[in-house]
Amino acid sequence: MSTVIAFIIIFGALVFFHELGHLIFAKRAGILCREFAIGMGPKLLSFTKNDTVYTIRLLPIGGYVRMAGEDPEMVEIKPGYRVGLLFDKNDEVSKIVLNNKEKYPDIRVIEVEHADVEHELMIKGYEEGDDDRLQTFRVSRKANFVENGKETLIAPYDRQFASKTLGQRTMAIFAGPLMNFVLAFVVFVIIALIQGMPTHEPMLGKLTPDGAALEAGLKEGDIIHTVDGAEISTWEDVVEVIQKNPEKELEFFLERDGQDLTIPVTPKAQEVEDGKTIGIIGVYSPMEKSPLKSITYGAKEVYIWTKEIFSMLGKLITGQFSIDALSGPVGIYVSTDTVAKSGVLYLMKWAGVLSINLGIMNLLPIPALDGGRLMFFAVEGLRGKPVDRQKEGMVHFIGFALLMLLMLVVTWNDIQRFFL
Repeated sequence: MSTVIAFIIIFGALVFFHELGHLIFAKRAGILCREFAIGMGPKLLSFTKNDTVYTIRLLPIGGYVRMAGEDPEMVEIKPGYRVGLLFDKNDEVSKIVLNNKEKYPDIRVIEVEHADVEHELMIKGYEEGDDDRLQTFRVSRKANFVENGKETLIAPYDRQFASKTLGQRTMAIFAGPLMNFVLAFVVFVIIALIQGMPTHEPMLGKLTPDGAALEAGLKEGDIIHTVDGAEISTWEDVVEVIQKNPEKELEFFLERDGQDLTIPVTPKAQEVEDGKTIGIIGVYSPMEKSPLKSITYGAKEVYIWTKEIFSMLGKLITGQFSIDALSGPVGIYVSTDTVAKSGVLYLMKWAGVLSINLGIMNLLPIPALDGGRLMFFAVEGLRGKPVDRQKEGMVHFIGFALLMLLMLVVTWNDIQRFFL
């Protein structure tokens, strides 16, 4: 599989499900989601459905769900503005035209005296040709601003992020990382259903073509009873004896098709980390397929990798790892290239691990990330009122700038490590 295609598919899936979590729970809370974007930068593709614009953008460095009220609403109608109004069949304003009014023959142009399209949903003003009479116009909840031919849906306050309860806002933000854990769980379950799961039975799984096991005459399905006289009860026992005896002939007493056999096997030596040498015979653990157990396996894999990633984070914080150990998009691309050569199942597992990693990173209490926003929600819950939005926005802005700086440093390290 092409590395570029594999990288795009993995990246797209991770970002898609992360942002889908935000989108689902935001919409369930009644929040207007203006845009669901995969990628950043210039727009490549887009379509609109149920008030949301779905876009794919050029740069594969993330994605976002733009919710109404998270940023100041884009259009503010002030007294003295001249705007054009178009009406629906209920005689409510359906379009508020800000310029190029001459393109709309049925438009009614007014000079605004007062407008509130968030709470009261009305506009007061004087219509052209009737400057002495102040009129009030009701605004539809589905009305659009029209500027330079582009329509933007208004956002009544009850459809804005800030209007929702603390629990609803928290869930809308937490759902993104949560979906990454769900995605990883599903991926690991699918892997278990396709290839099976390792068992603890002292039975041989698949043999490698160049391994000592195949050379000695061992076969897949052989049940091991003893190795050099040592009792064997689990697969882990088999591995332990083999690894402790590199290049030493071992007597395997085993059962094959109901018959007992004794076969000598000499494990080959393989050097691992810290210069240590272990024995290997080129055999995989036995596998079993079970729909029910695959669910347990998926949950267990998520737990194991979550624990491992937190462990590595702890080492990074305590200085046991340097920043050079971090990888950005370039490093992930190179690793994806390596994993892709091993096959689709390995690539799927790599995607599951990356998904967990993305979920954990986003939950860290770092400004501009989901965890940073959840931290402010926790403060709001403790003090009984939200933090000033301008102060929170400044913290997130600084955090975002620092994250971009870190991304540049990590990317440069990746380029030096792999290409220079």
